[in-house]
Amino acid sequence: MARRPLPRILSSGSAQIARSREIARSAADSATDVLHPLITVSRGLRKLAATARAKWAATPKERRGPTLLLVAACVLVVALMPYGPLLALVALMGAAAWKGRERPVVKTGPDEAEIARLKGLYEALVPYFSVPDDPSPLFAHGGDWSGAFAEYAFDEDGRLTRLRIAYPPYFTDGEPAARARIEQLLHAKSGRGREYLFDWDEEGNRLVMSVLPALPTTIAAQRFVTVPGETVLGFTDADAVQRTVPVVSADGTEDAPAVVWRTGPRSTEPHLLAVGQPGSGTTSLLRSIALQALPHGDVLIVDGGGTGEYACLTGRDGVLAVECGLSGALATLEWAAHETERRLIAANRARQAGLPAPEDTRRPLWILLDRPGVLGDLAAADGRPDPQELLQVPLRHGRAAQVTVVVAEQFDSVDTLSEAVRTHTRARIVLGPASPEQIASALGARPHTTPTPEVPAGRGYARLGTGPVLRLQVPATPDPYDDATSEAHRQAVLELLPERRATSAPATPVLVKTPAAVAASDTVTFSAAASASDTVTLSAAAVEAVPGSAPDPAPAPRTEAGPGPAPFHTPVPAEG
Repeated sequence: MARRPLPRILSSGSAQIARSREIARSAADSATDVLHPLITVSRGLRKLAATARAKWAATPKERRGPTLLLVAACVLVVALMPYGPLLALVALMGAAAWKGRERPVVKTGPDEAEIARLKGLYEALVPYFSVPDDPSPLFAHGGDWSGAFAEYAFDEDGRLTRLRIAYPPYFTDGEPAARARIEQLLHAKSGRGREYLFDWDEEGNRLVMSVLPALPTTIAAQRFVTVPGETVLGFTDADAVQRTVPVVSADGTEDAPAVVWRTGPRSTEPHLLAVGQPGSGTTSLLRSIALQALPHGDVLIVDGGGTGEYACLTGRDGVLAVECGLSGALATLEWAAHETERRLIAANRARQAGLPAPEDTRRPLWILLDRPGVLGDLAAADGRPDPQELLQVPLRHGRAAQVTVVVAEQFDSVDTLSEAVRTHTRARIVLGPASPEQIASALGARPHTTPTPEVPAGRGYARLGTGPVLRLQVPATPDPYDDATSEAHRQAVLELLPERRATSAPATPVLVKTPAAVAASDTVTFSAAASASDTVTLSAAAVEAVPGSAPDPAPAPRTEAGPGPAPFHTPVPAEG
């Protein structure tokens, strides 16, 4: 039996239907273009009506009557005005058109470039976050990256600014080496030149990587709101510390999170060591500490580099000495050791007698030693003792005697630091560009951030005792006598300097005994017996022994047990 052909309407129906759909779609698009203003106004009127309805529902019942009366009065005024209804209609249509306009599409996911970056980072983490025996690995080559990266954010350049990573429980996140490998990989893949913060959540197996903003460099030296015994070392991130201090910066007055170092008898970190590269800001840090210590204590400064960076402090009230030469440094540090012993003995005798400690033993004494390695090399070449050996007594007993030691050294001379300095300086600071290994060696712990190769002066890390490693920006405290210093910073430092002392020649001859031969070109700094704060510098050739006209100097530090040396109030050098 022959097959009958299908009716024409059935054979060509699909083509006609497709053509009809295309015509209808074109007509709808044309109508949408023509009626787009009407659609926008209608959408706006609907939104305005919804807003009016919501405000009417939120209006209390006792206020609805006055509100209706006010609206009716406004409508009456508009109706009686010339062209009032027309202007009101135009205003209503304009408000509806503005309210019903189309909003820009909000981005809800990453684009193709960001997806490619996330996939590349996911593939790079597979060797570290996967093992062959895992039946359902979270990280696998060609796997789904969305399950491992729960949260992510990009900047305008398409680089990651925040990433939340879920890693398997068997990853050894408790080992510093394993964590360092992950941090180094994320740092390299996310973009160098920025400082990243890594927050490990061992309990939840989560790692959050975020980009840290640069610390402000607009805070200069000034009087900080602190109590005696507190020193502001610098400023850090807002979520790293719980204390802020009001400061005046180039942007105005603000409350800045400060790294506060506490000294005194109850301090757990009585001494500080600062390490950095040349030009990193360690000298500015010592100047800042000296300016904060002078209102409440006395300061001894030993400049091993001999660059004259502390010339602005010479002769100021509270500054006992500023020494640059080897002879003066040895004499000053030997006096500091004697003074520490004297304070301990005086405080012990007062305590045994049931009396408060004498006033001169409670005034803080600060010993600031910059570049001791240079002085150690000079002492070794001249056959003299290393100045750091004279710091053993102030370092060991300085907390009880209100004596604080601050040492600054460069990375290339860290090996010259004595064991006493390394052991007793529990507050540590690293300034300038440094590798994570150098930071960990100086602070005793690795930072939670990635150091950048280029940083401004005074930028680094700080750790007080066994606390966390904090980012640090030292307040700008340049040398006011340097021509490269800006006028604003120069005036800020000069305003903090104490008044200069009135210098006068001693009324009576002064006896100075030197146990070693001294060259005629060397200088000797000593204090006259009449005033403990007045110091005079003479050449060694001008110093003569006048028998019977001056008291004998205090003896050298005792090595055997005994009652200790006699009271030693004024600095008397041991060497010329």
